Amino acid sequence: MPEKTPAQSAATTVERESDRALVVRRTFAAPARHVFEAWRDPDAFISWWVPKAFASALLSHRLDVREGGSYRLEFRNPESGEPMAFFGTYKEVIPNERIVWTNEESDDGALTTVTFVERDGKTLVTYRERYPSSEALEDALAGSAEGLPGQFSQLDDFLSGRA
Repeated sequence: MPEKTPAQSAATTVERESDRALVVRRTFAAPARHVFEAWRDPDAFISWWVPKAFASALLSHRLDVREGGSYRLEFRNPESGEPMAFFGTYKEVIPNERIVWTNEESDDGALTTVTFVERDGKTLVTYRERYPSSEALEDALAGSAEGLPGQFSQLDDFLSGRA
């Protein structure tokens, strides 16, 4: 049975799916094409992806959301002041249905899969990260996974503004 983490909200669930996988789910009151576009369009993506609670400035961003395309998000580390980057490659992009990408900034990077399932004008987003080891998942649960409910809440706000 999946283990829920403390990072829960009424609308977003974050669960440890296995010893190496994390899954986040939320339903948005928007059609899949709008939700997918919020992930695909670089300017839309950065308007909601960076958690407001994240005490670091986004220095640059590049997203080429297509199979074989790449992404790079660079931030200023709030503790050291040094730049830190998150980057990888898009492995699969099916418009309005699925995006799969690698996280290549370390050997512990996850393979991320996001699916979009529309029903009655609402879209269930399932965000799944598969890590190379249980230790890498533990590190993620102690760090970035805590921000995911906030990010999904910001996506909800972004989509509500488009309605």
